Amino acid sequence: MKNIDGRPEDPLRGLPAPPPLGSAALPPGTFTGRAVLVTGGGTGLGKAIATEFARLGADLVIAGRRIEQLKSAQEELAAVPGAGRVTAAVCDIRDPERVAEVFDAAVAAFGGVPDVLVNNAAANFPCPAEDLSPNAWRAVVDITLTGTWFVTREFGRRHLAAGTAGSIVNIGASYAWTGGPGYAHSAAAKAGVKNLVETLAVEWGPYGIQINGLVPGLFPHADMTQDIRGGLERAAPDDKDTRQPALRVGAPRELGWAATFLASPYARFITGHTLVVDGANWQRRSLVNPEVIPVRDQLGRGPFIP
Repeated sequence: MKNIDGRPEDPLRGLPAPPPLGSAALPPGTFTGRAVLVTGGGTGLGKAIATEFARLGADLVIAGRRIEQLKSAQEELAAVPGAGRVTAAVCDIRDPERVAEVFDAAVAAFGGVPDVLVNNAAANFPCPAEDLSPNAWRAVVDITLTGTWFVTREFGRRHLAAGTAGSIVNIGASYAWTGGPGYAHSAAAKAGVKNLVETLAVEWGPYGIQINGLVPGLFPHADMTQDIRGGLERAAPDDKDTRQPALRVGAPRELGWAATFLASPYARFITGHTLVVDGANWQRRSLVNPEVIPVRDQLGRGPFIP
């Protein structure tokens, strides 16, 4: 089609919108009789992922550190059409003994080790590398990497002992490949999480345990932290869509659909892979590089003072 002056219309329309909320990406009942453990499942993208498993019939264990959020999410998830049983477990994944107790509770509730583990729990906040305290570094790395390892290890050991198959989905970040200025702690931890995917796929594949990574792009949601919300407002106060190659941000359910596929019977031969769901945003490059703005300036911090 052409404009009134004969020129072609602007072809930029971006990627189509996803199917509506409540749609399922897999056949109904795909996870009926299967138990799924989602860490950080009480809020945000973790809850969105748990919702899509619930919609497909899964029994759910959602783990997190705040009982109020977990109880609220438990009620929401139990009300999802098609959902199985839903239980909540307070857990700091940095504590391997508490992690073991969560698995014990899942076994007691559902009669076996969870079939699927989604490692979603993580910690993050923007900070210039030179300002990171030892405690801040430890907090992010201990939750994001070490905690993920503790939960993964418990899952793997129990399936290996029982001789049963299982599926793990690790939520990653694209700066595991690219580095993350302003997020040195988180980028280093997420690189480790990605490496676990590639290492354990080979080690545990012979025993029927698959493991994949899932990297979200920009999925605005009500539970975003103030750090993330503030960063988005500084970078794109008016229009976040046009800053994505897809010309739109993601809907949380799209991440949930990707997670359910990776853990489903239809993805059994996919392991050791990291799937990026971000509308190609992490791959974008400009023909002319934009001006370099130091991280301190981007975060509104003054000169570094030791």
